[in-house]
Amino acid sequence: MPRALVVDDDDSIREITQIALEVVAGWEVVTAASGASAIELAAEHQPDVVVLDLMMPDMDGLATFGHLRAQASTAHIPVVLLTAKVQVGDRQLWDEMAVAGVISKPFDPMTLADQITTMLERG
Repeated sequence: MPRALVVDDDDSIREITQIALEVVAGWEVVTAASGASAIELAAEHQPDVVVLDLMMPDMDGLATFGHLRAQASTAHIPVVLLTAKVQVGDRQLWDEMAVAGVISKPFDPMTLADQITTMLERG
């Protein structure tokens, strides 16, 4: 059973994402409401993927991604970005960051796990 860490400051997005992965796909899900807690939980739980919101207060997704990559215990964990701000020009930035993929909000909860699985298989 895959394990995902879902990181989003929006309670409803976190809940929808958790339900989509647990109920629809049978995954184990750990959630975090901030980048700081995501870094701790990723090291503790060693998820198969981190689903990371870009726009968060205090520590945004890019800063969180940098911290995850900088720690030996979390550097290997694939990251899928979850964002409402997907633009064609941003693809180059994400390719340079070596993220597993980008999913735009709003997303389809029924196909979310399949999307993430496809991204991980490509990576």
